[in-house]
Amino acid sequence: MNHKARKRFGQNFLQDMSVIERMLAALRPEPGDAVVEVGPGLGALTLPLLARLDKLAVVEIDRDLIARLEAQQLNGLTIHPGDVMKFDFAALARELAGQTDHSLRVVGNLPYNIGTPLLIRLMEQQAVVKDVHVMLQKEVVDRLHAEPGTRAFGRLSVLMQSVFEVTPLFTVPPVAFDPPPKVQSAVVRMKPRSDAPDTDTLDALQACTRLAFASKRKTLRNNFKGHLDDNALTDLQIDPQARAETLDLSAFHRLAKQLRLA
Repeated sequence: MNHKARKRFGQNFLQDMSVIERMLAALRPEPGDAVVEVGPGLGALTLPLLARLDKLAVVEIDRDLIARLEAQQLNGLTIHPGDVMKFDFAALARELAGQTDHSLRVVGNLPYNIGTPLLIRLMEQQAVVKDVHVMLQKEVVDRLHAEPGTRAFGRLSVLMQSVFEVTPLFTVPPVAFDPPPKVQSAVVRMKPRSDAPDTDTLDALQACTRLAFASKRKTLRNNFKGHLDDNALTDLQIDPQARAETLDLSAFHRLAKQLRLA
């Protein structure tokens, strides 16, 4: 059964076995691990995973690909049809591991069109996540681990680095896919930090970064107008004339805390 990649689902099917082996080597799956693959596609990563695991859950939105997987009647495979952006990761952690606390291992070649939104969703559900090994557009991976003061540093950098330890692993050229994308890809590992913010603090941090990066060319004084004045920023040891991309994580955490109190 041939399957033509669908642009609306952001499909670029991984076909390079050397890349798959490198992903598996990074993941190091053990038989009893609670693993969920996002977007199994044609099964290039799914089949090697199943060979190493007792059971594997996959989330797939494309009905034709679901039918293709079902036809193979693969032992240990559970298919969850639907949109991963609406998926209950906590329920799956209970189903696979009998618990929710940092038990779920997330893996996949993520469609470019949902990569960033899915990372935000995983960030919000990090309490059930053990680790994440995913392929993304390289530009996104660059933003994930960017340092303050660099061009790639932005809202995504602050949020992800506050919740996860982010480790870029390796880049993947377009020829590794069918059809080949127009950009480079990269594989990244993310593990929840032991000092990750609680839900209320994370909500405040999301609101804070939304304001701070509302206009990257504007100063913090302008972006926080109506929320924090110059005196409040100065009291936090933050220059009102600075721009958001120059602040470190601790400064954003101070801002988020102050916004909660304001």
